[in-house]
Amino acid sequence: MNTKKSLIYFVLLISLFSLLGCVGESEPEHNEDGQLIVKLGKQTATNPKLPEGDTFEDNAYTRLAEEVLDIELVNDFEANGEDYDRQVALAISSGELPDMMQVSQEEFEELYENDLIADLTDVFEEHASDYIQGLYDSYDINPLEDTTFEGRIYGLPAAVNVTPPHMIWIRQDWIDQLQLDFDADGDKLITIEELESLAQTFIEEDPGHTGNPVGIPLAHWLNEPGYGGAFTMTTIGSIFGSYPRNWIERPDGNITNGSLMPETKEALAQVKDWFDRGILDPQFGTRSWDDIMALAVNGQTGIVTGAWHMPDWGLSNVKEMHPDVVFEAYTLVDDQHKVNIASQNPSGSIAVARKDFSDPDILIKMINLFYDTLKNEPNLEEVYPDIYQYQVLDVDGAVRPLNMEILGSTSELEHYAEIRDALNGEIEVSDIPDARNQSIALSIMEYNDNPEGASTAAWALYHSRMKGLKLGQSLIDHNHFEWVHPVFFGTTPAIEQYYGNLLSMEEEEFIKIVTGVESIDHFDTFVEMWHRQGGDEILAEIEAEIAE
Repeated sequence: MNTKKSLIYFVLLISLFSLLGCVGESEPEHNEDGQLIVKLGKQTATNPKLPEGDTFEDNAYTRLAEEVLDIELVNDFEANGEDYDRQVALAISSGELPDMMQVSQEEFEELYENDLIADLTDVFEEHASDYIQGLYDSYDINPLEDTTFEGRIYGLPAAVNVTPPHMIWIRQDWIDQLQLDFDADGDKLITIEELESLAQTFIEEDPGHTGNPVGIPLAHWLNEPGYGGAFTMTTIGSIFGSYPRNWIERPDGNITNGSLMPETKEALAQVKDWFDRGILDPQFGTRSWDDIMALAVNGQTGIVTGAWHMPDWGLSNVKEMHPDVVFEAYTLVDDQHKVNIASQNPSGSIAVARKDFSDPDILIKMINLFYDTLKNEPNLEEVYPDIYQYQVLDVDGAVRPLNMEILGSTSELEHYAEIRDALNGEIEVSDIPDARNQSIALSIMEYNDNPEGASTAAWALYHSRMKGLKLGQSLIDHNHFEWVHPVFFGTTPAIEQYYGNLLSMEEEEFIKIVTGVESIDHFDTFVEMWHRQGGDEILAEIEAEIAE
């Protein structure tokens, strides 16, 4: 080989090694002012209530973070729901992650296994405030255990105490308008027969004057494992002892999925009966989430299932269209006058940092800022006036750089008790230690003093706290809960491989059953299909995990 060619090959070889050495590395980016540019994967919300001119990338929360942390926040992508999941999946498959983002437990484990996320142990121990660490420690099982491998922390999970139960929100103004004798004892505990009768009356009387009333709308997916969503049959199934999509230990000691239980067949039979009789939405199985919400907004339905906080993000839209609307929170009880409920894993969404991100401590400091500093600032109106105004307007917390919550194990009920005591004059609002809760208390007082003149935000906060949380506390006080404890919350290789398809199959087969395409006995066929199509492998792996 001549000298010239040798030199060319040598240069090419050096270049190749240089390129290979750059893989996985990235130089920090700075703006013209020298501030570090931090790129986010941003999970948005459908109704953020942002003031005009503010966006998910540029708002009071992001501006505060930029000022305090001396950074510039840029959203690599913004999306909600399944669109966000797709963006995260694309980032993982390409290996091109934003500096920080939120992921599910399954996505988190995939990121860890592919060595794509930063070890946060040292920065957490150095920078996490005592308050933040105390929130995690308040749970019987610390949520950080879900993000810890071989003693090292790779993500910071949301921590949301579960305030049960899944509720049924009903148009109380319609009940009053029709002069119905409903829930005569006022305990907010109703039977399935009472709910069915009320739905039938709303269909017949059409109190919304739409000409096309709908009794009970449910989403086509019907089930979810937790209690935070809307339009599911969770509270309906619970009276039969049905806990779909939870991993349950049977009396014989074997593990099963709640979707396969005979009690779920009973719950499906009830929903199918409603469909056959026109009590369930005739278009069940075809409507989107927005379509179902529109039924409530348009006055076509006055019965929706959802979490205690549904007035804050869903029912407030009804209030905007119908200024005199009043909802009441109810829940179903079984024959023993009990509310059956499955306990839930407090962690959900997980905040992670890209492995080669230059400053992962920013993630910890951001969490300190939003979940400690702001939360515990007693003079929020004076110290952080823009944030205070957001709280007055009830701007959704999803506009923060991280769309997650970190709460103690009993935070929500403690907050309710503080608001209740302030409303009753037993304490001053200034005695409430949490600045956000002070603002909520003032808004609730605004509504309590003048319901007709109060803002939609005040209406929503009053309904979610003084009706939703109040019901949850009442059920605890009167020992109405019958708890079931799922035995597994994590993931396994078989879950990652098969469970998504099994969930899709569940949706499809349950729709067929409810709408009459298949008989109720098709449920037994579904169970057999579930076991054959990866379910048995999943159950075996879960039992092995538990045994270890």
